[in-house]
Amino acid sequence: MVERRVEVVARLKSLEEAAAPIVTFLQNPNAVQELRAEKQHNLQMLNDRYQIGTEQIEALYQYAKFQFECGNYSGAADYLYQYRDLSMNSERSLSALWGKLAAEILMQNWDTALEELNRLKEIIDSKNFSSPLNQVQGRIWLMHWSLFIFFNNENGRTQIIDLFNQDKYLNAIQTNAPHLLRYLATAFIVNKRRRPQFKDFIKVIQQEQHSFEDPITEFLACVYVNYDFDEAQKKMKMCEEVILNDPFLGKRVEEGSFTTVPLRDEFLENARLFMFETYCHIHQRIDMGVVAEKLNLNYDEAERWIVNLIKTSKLDAKIDSQTGTIVIEPNHLNVYEQLIDHTKALSGRTNKLVTQLLEHAQQSQPAR
Repeated sequence: MVERRVEVVARLKSLEEAAAPIVTFLQNPNAVQELRAEKQHNLQMLNDRYQIGTEQIEALYQYAKFQFECGNYSGAADYLYQYRDLSMNSERSLSALWGKLAAEILMQNWDTALEELNRLKEIIDSKNFSSPLNQVQGRIWLMHWSLFIFFNNENGRTQIIDLFNQDKYLNAIQTNAPHLLRYLATAFIVNKRRRPQFKDFIKVIQQEQHSFEDPITEFLACVYVNYDFDEAQKKMKMCEEVILNDPFLGKRVEEGSFTTVPLRDEFLENARLFMFETYCHIHQRIDMGVVAEKLNLNYDEAERWIVNLIKTSKLDAKIDSQTGTIVIEPNHLNVYEQLIDHTKALSGRTNKLVTQLLEHAQQSQPAR
């Protein structure tokens, strides 16, 4: 350990000396104010007035990287920001942006981290990215890093759907990172406002159910693909264990002397709702005891839960206390509603297809 410490200190001194001219410059607010948006002008001005060239700018990158490795995330973030303003090396500049994102996450600056995440997404999705393979890899890395931000943001569940459910990102998940389907599935289950997109996501679950196993995605397959409610009940218990042991889904909140897992409670409530709604669509009369068993509730809890559900939702049903059953009124869409339901997403899909065809045509054109 002593030898390692000596080595680290020597490395730090070496990097400090190499980066000293540009660090001194950056600590002078009047000098920094002279920097312009044009990087070429900045480089010329730095070289003429302060004898700072490409070598010193690259030394700043190495110094920032070492600061990050030593745990000085604030200093690393500042130096990486300045490096990106000065660097003409696009590959290194991208690497610096990844480093700044990591530093902001480690400092728990969630708003700033989200801004860096969006900058990275814009670069990754640009047509000038190095190669399609690197682009797919970049998207996968971006989605993994985004989990730290989204699960510490009040709008994170919606943001997960907005990012992960985009065609290019969903394709990357299915191809290289199917384990991320767990988080997208959870976001859909606890987000009631995204039902139109949820229907398309169920098709993805159906496609992946034989090649990827996860209790949360399997629960959705049981309810919406296989209509196996007994198996869905078992999966719901497994989902609770998954959430409690997942570093993102199982986030604990201290409330006085108690510790709660908000996402678990919300997930189970919505999972019961999904099961009950689907069960109601395929049955006209349901025994209350059966419902209690399917939802992992006792009889009285199930009755109160269903009464509240009927009051607060559009479910057209009533409870027959004498027979202990729930009577479901049939709710069939008329032909016009069915037509609207099937065609409302047609325009968006057509636009996506046209855009993809145009991009393919542009890439296929020979360079002149």
